[in-house]
Amino acid sequence: MATKARALARELKIKTTPDRRLSGTGRITIRGMHTMSWQEMGFATGKVSLRQLLEGGKKANIDIYDDPMDLEFIIEKIIIGGLAEHLGSGLHQAIEVNQAYVKEFIEGNMNLVSSVKHDPVKVRSLLKAIARNTATIVDISALKRDILLRDNIQISRPTIYDYLDTLNRLMIVEDQPAWNTHIRSSASLRKSPKRHFTDVCLAVAVLGLDKESLFSDLKITGFLFESLVTHELRVYGQVNDAKVYHYRDSSGLEVDSIVQKYNGDWCAFEIKLGTGEIEKAAVSLLKFASNLDLSKARPPKSLNIITGTGISYTRQDGINVISLASWVHDF
Repeated sequence: MATKARALARELKIKTTPDRRLSGTGRITIRGMHTMSWQEMGFATGKVSLRQLLEGGKKANIDIYDDPMDLEFIIEKIIIGGLAEHLGSGLHQAIEVNQAYVKEFIEGNMNLVSSVKHDPVKVRSLLKAIARNTATIVDISALKRDILLRDNIQISRPTIYDYLDTLNRLMIVEDQPAWNTHIRSSASLRKSPKRHFTDVCLAVAVLGLDKESLFSDLKITGFLFESLVTHELRVYGQVNDAKVYHYRDSSGLEVDSIVQKYNGDWCAFEIKLGTGEIEKAAVSLLKFASNLDLSKARPPKSLNIITGTGISYTRQDGINVISLASWVHDF
């Protein structure tokens, strides 16, 4: 398993020191690489297009698609993840390799990209804190408190900043920044990022979760599912020259993901593991849209709810409900 873990390390490894001898300005484009999407791995039909959702109007409307997918399948794929090494792997084999890979970069790779000596115990505790708070807004102080409370480990804020920088450079974690827009209410916009692992399977491996534990705690499974979908939005956002943000204001109103193109066009997504929260998500999206100051901000091209199970369709209020099984064909 150590050999496979090292192979995964090579798969995700980035060059952190650019070669200054030859400028590629105007001739070379740098693009981030992600692990595989569900459509690439054959888990989604690709009937829904993010490009069309970003175009808006009738193009953003969705025909009724019934692509069955059950909770057990989703949980298994969250655990296995989107690393190409795992194509065709069984659940238990993937768990062993992912955990070995986590051990590999904690004990070795962290020190390859930084001159600061990293304490493996503190690195693991920080990763566990990030994993416990996956897809949530958590600042440095909250991570520090979580580590002290859960692991009884003292870690300074500068150390957390340094470790997070290294983990970002290693493409282990990735922030989802807050969206900056204009709203009509007196509420203030929150600026802290959400935090994700670059593949949700790494969060599962860090916490030592398995299929049974995710079935028994659907709350954390819901956050992991949100992180999975955020990864999907990043993959296809990049294809559409768009970035992925989140929205939250001081009144508590929030939107899980905002995908915005460089030209300013954008669409909003609420992400729900099951279909039972669709109505609540729709109310939140409509309230959010009505709160925008359209004299200063562009209206959304589409409002959308991505679910793990259920069918895909456009509601009478214009909000799209999209099953992950129908996602997405923009390659």
